[in-house]
Amino acid sequence: MSIVAKMLWVLESRSREPLGLDELADVTGLSKSYLSRVFPLVTGYSVTAYLRARRLSEAARQLAQGAPDILSVALEAGYGSHEAFTRAFRDQFGMTPQAVRQRRNLDGISLVEPQRMDRQAQVTLEPPRFETRPITYFASISERHRMDNPAGLPGQWQRFQPYIGHIDGAIPGAAYGIIGDMSDDHFEYVVAVEMRAGAETPADLEQISAPALKWARFAHKGDLSTLRATIGAAEAWLTRNGYEASEANYSFIEYYGPGFDARTGSGDIEIWFGLKS
Repeated sequence: MSIVAKMLWVLESRSREPLGLDELADVTGLSKSYLSRVFPLVTGYSVTAYLRARRLSEAARQLAQGAPDILSVALEAGYGSHEAFTRAFRDQFGMTPQAVRQRRNLDGISLVEPQRMDRQAQVTLEPPRFETRPITYFASISERHRMDNPAGLPGQWQRFQPYIGHIDGAIPGAAYGIIGDMSDDHFEYVVAVEMRAGAETPADLEQISAPALKWARFAHKGDLSTLRATIGAAEAWLTRNGYEASEANYSFIEYYGPGFDARTGSGDIEIWFGLKS
């Protein structure tokens, strides 16, 4: 069982308990910082956001079935007051618990269902190619996005597109999507090209550097819509084979090589996990 699959099993089987990273670290034997980084990469949610969304989804079902009162549902979902529950429910679904209870249906509500790790098991994944790289420098545009709804990613790539192939000192042939800080249910996403050592980054772009690490490079067979399944399968492969992903900033990279077709979102895509030594 992969680390993320184990985390999901604990979260689902004990969803009504006051769980957090401390308990998950005890179960998995891994650090809280590692778990807080790898879980969103595979699921698209922080641990806190996933647990909150799952509890509120179950609460919505109870309300749509005509729960006797809202406060009992709120308490069962882990909220100490009607007001706190209503605020969280509205933030999650865009309507109040009272409205759902009155209309007795879930139309227009996007419930968060349990994550299914069997999707990753169905991915055809070749063993990775390992590569040790020194500190690598990039010219980039960096933005923060919500973990559960990164709708701004295509626009970020569009804003960076005019730079690709037109930066002096850039290494041609590839572009990169790099994950940085992950906190407060948001993540930093960096769109970048690699720069030659000593080359000057254009003034309107940001220079970042990926740490010197051993990297596991997994080929993704599919288009961008199935990328997260490959990430999950890669994490499971690393766990089975005794590797642990690095916790360093900028140690997870999406590689889009010369054969990538931006029109179809497919071809020449790799997932790179930096590894702990």
